[in-house]
Amino acid sequence: MEVKIAKSDQEIDACFDVMKELRTHLHQDGFCERVRSQQADGYILAYIADKGRVAAVAGFRKGVNLAWGNYVYIDDLVTSETIRSKGYGKMLLEYVKSYGIENGCEQLHLDSGVQREAAHKFYEREGMFAASLHFACLTSS
Repeated sequence: MEVKIAKSDQEIDACFDVMKELRTHLHQDGFCERVRSQQADGYILAYIADKGRVAAVAGFRKGVNLAWGNYVYIDDLVTSETIRSKGYGKMLLEYVKSYGIENGCEQLHLDSGVQREAAHKFYEREGMFAASLHFACLTSS
């Protein structure tokens, strides 16, 4: 198995079913356009295929800020529920870490919903730690 970058519309669309497991609010219509919009801002959509079907995806981007310096941020990381625990998530996480190192990033960050306890255990096994709380609010009513 190898990590590939979704570049064509067909590759992006093939990532939808797995991405929807994490981002349940998404719809197939408009998915490719939304990814393309994010790509214009540096978003990279990586995936691993198993037997011709996308098994796991990771969406990430490089950034810089005062708090973290140069960093890589994982927006999305999910393996299809039907084939978890085969190492795909670990492969994608290692790929993103390597990307960060190769691109001068000092840190890797991600947010994870408080309800995703299994994901938290995975991140901790992979050497990550809970560094902060993330707060949010709606900006419109």
